[in-house]
Amino acid sequence: MLITILGGTYFFIMCCNSCRVSASAAPLTEQVTAPVTPEATLYPFAFSDGAYAYNENENYNFNVSSSSFSTPVSQKVTEGIASLKTFLVENENKVITLNGYFKGDETNGSAFPNLGLARANTVKNHLVENGISSTQINTMGELMDGMVSKEGMFFGPISFGIGDKSATSEEEMSALYAKITADPLVLYFETNQAAINLSAEQRQKVADISKYLDKVTGASGSVVGHSDNVGPRADNIKLAQDRADFAKAYLAKNGIVASKINASSKGPDLPAESNATEAGRSKNRRTVVTLNK
Repeated sequence: MLITILGGTYFFIMCCNSCRVSASAAPLTEQVTAPVTPEATLYPFAFSDGAYAYNENENYNFNVSSSSFSTPVSQKVTEGIASLKTFLVENENKVITLNGYFKGDETNGSAFPNLGLARANTVKNHLVENGISSTQINTMGELMDGMVSKEGMFFGPISFGIGDKSATSEEEMSALYAKITADPLVLYFETNQAAINLSAEQRQKVADISKYLDKVTGASGSVVGHSDNVGPRADNIKLAQDRADFAKAYLAKNGIVASKINASSKGPDLPAESNATEAGRSKNRRTVVTLNK
């Protein structure tokens, strides 16, 4: 009987130790943490200069990859524009600088070198429509990969800064005029088509034209449509005018004031190359964007 008691005790001790080892080795139940959704960024409609200041959280809002802000703008933005207009009229030596933000993974479908500059130009146009002189508005674009959208929209991806107006020298504008007119923006079209797809170099030319038209009082741009000589002349005159009108509308959509752009047609009358070859005809189906004196 003693042997039986000792055996049972030994068996009990070994089983309990095994249970303790198994229990201690078993992993604790993992706690699953839900992913944290980053909060959307919000840049205010704010600007200040000494004692003058305006600050509201509501601002111009843009859809992802869009250079057009959502409309209508809020009442607070409208009130801020009126306040800014009064300030700039009373302080002709001041300028407002619009700095448009963009992310590197956005698609730039605008006519400007980057989507931030395109957004700034769109807002500039809105300020001009509300009575603020374009000579008192500067535009910039800045990469801001830290922006976070909400439901496909960026809230206020643009900042405003007030500063002193720097003298835009006649020499600087004369040099810019010479640069644009010596190498104008030329848009080529396929036969019977009126679509625009700009290269990086062409986008920079648009930015240069926009700057000149903003800073030089009374300046205007010229958009002239041309065609090859295939088909009736009257049809080619119309097609070239359609292309010029399309280019004007495209530029206006991208921040150049439409009233500063004149669109006309030369049809087949001023070929750039010989119409005897397809290569030559393709160079003649064009629209030339430059400046008027």
